[in-house]
Amino acid sequence: MSDQQLQARAPYSISDPKFSVSPQMVTTAFELPGFRVRQNLGVVRGIVVRSRNLFVTIGAVFNQMVGGNITAWTKLCELARREAFDIMIQHATELGANAIIGARYDATEIATGVTEVLAYGTAVVVEPLEGTGIYSS
Repeated sequence: MSDQQLQARAPYSISDPKFSVSPQMVTTAFELPGFRVRQNLGVVRGIVVRSRNLFVTIGAVFNQMVGGNITAWTKLCELARREAFDIMIQHATELGANAIIGARYDATEIATGVTEVLAYGTAVVVEPLEGTGIYSS
């Protein structure tokens, strides 16, 4: 992901990364198979605050009457989670991480129809374990 793409997603500028965190190097576990944590860089987070769109809400109310998945709200939730995740990765990259362990999501309604979505985890620098064949040539 280029610096321009990252800057477009987050509301603040970024520094030149030493490493880059790939989404495949983010896990809810506290270890990555085949890797050793070399350095813990601390907690990283991505925060997005979203409000519901009036037209989406009207459509969702009709959908509630008939039942089933309310796709408009599902898409809104997925977009908020994705943006929070991307900002968390950016934060870790700024710190020089190449992985995030213990990743989690949290959401809080801060006003009627306004929700904060938080993605957080621990930024780490990992290195492949010897003999795993990962990144070996």
